[in-house]
Amino acid sequence: MLNLRLKISSVALIVLFAGWLTAPNANALETAALQVLLIDDQTGTVLLEKDPDSLMHPASMSKLMTVYMVYERLEEGSLTLDDTFVVSEKAWRKGGSKMFVAVNSRIRIEDLLRGVIIQSGNDASIVLAEGISGSEDAFADDMTERSRAIGLIDSVFRNATGWPDPEHLVTARDLTVLAQRIIHDFPQYYPMFAEKEFTYNNIKQGNRNPLLYRDAGADGLKTGHTNASGYGLVASAIRNGRRLILVLNGLESVGQRTHESERLLDWGFREFKNYELFGAGATVEDAPVWLGEDKTVPLVLAEPLTVTMTRSARRDMKVAVVMDGPPPAPIQAGVVIGRLVITAPDTLPIELPLMAGRSVGRLGFVGRIGAALGNLLWGLGSE
Repeated sequence: MLNLRLKISSVALIVLFAGWLTAPNANALETAALQVLLIDDQTGTVLLEKDPDSLMHPASMSKLMTVYMVYERLEEGSLTLDDTFVVSEKAWRKGGSKMFVAVNSRIRIEDLLRGVIIQSGNDASIVLAEGISGSEDAFADDMTERSRAIGLIDSVFRNATGWPDPEHLVTARDLTVLAQRIIHDFPQYYPMFAEKEFTYNNIKQGNRNPLLYRDAGADGLKTGHTNASGYGLVASAIRNGRRLILVLNGLESVGQRTHESERLLDWGFREFKNYELFGAGATVEDAPVWLGEDKTVPLVLAEPLTVTMTRSARRDMKVAVVMDGPPPAPIQAGVVIGRLVITAPDTLPIELPLMAGRSVGRLGFVGRIGAALGNLLWGLGSE
């Protein structure tokens, strides 16, 4: 069923990460991926899902949590981009994808971040982990603890790299939440994810995100691959000002990952649109007031309302205001006096509280007597 959500302001981002529901036919599109979650970033509407809550091996996609931990420290001021960390022998010896740092050298945080984000460096990830928490094991514990605090419900991190470990597991839903947190919590640092290459130690390496090299509107985030996980991707793309976030995993090849991610994003942008129903402070309806100094009071929503749905659902959508009767004066601005009910084919109805847009005082004694008498004689309410 379609999830109709409030448009969220930048000061209330936590609402982005709670209460997702599902669009109609969200399981109808076939995909070779074992796990998938595709959402509209603005409204939180789930457009497509396939086992989004099953635990899976994330491989290097879990480096997003490593990056988040560093970004937080940059934001709070306990680290700067020019600070340096020392490369341990453990980091230097680590296999897999590498930034190619030299043992005992000191590396700037900014370079290490690009080494993780662009080059997917396991060595860079360990250097950051050891520099922040003293050891990679301690950092992994910190990752898990912090992930719970920012809305990741089921994920457990056992290292900073995504190196295979039977207990290092995440869900597609948690990775989607993490992607949103990185994008919205750290807009000043997020553009690193769109950079296509980085050169360190005279070695130039390209970003492994295949969508950055295609006309897909992509601006992040991270690939992953191990034998246990298959090929996966956390992707973000913007077209015409609208952002979709996609997580998929369990694919069989680089080519299949590229094809599926592009195909699913194309489908999401094509089949669903965002519709702004009411702007900030707009009057939804004027409600009659019983015994009020004003005959009506405007009904407003607390936030602007934007919904994500298919064109056909939008054509048949119905919007209704539900009230128990004319609210009696006095009325204080901001008090809830009604409900906005939105229905559309194959969707769950949504109900949102409607508040008084201004205060309305009560009529004086003579006015109340006249209004009451008029209502008894002619049914004119507060006329």
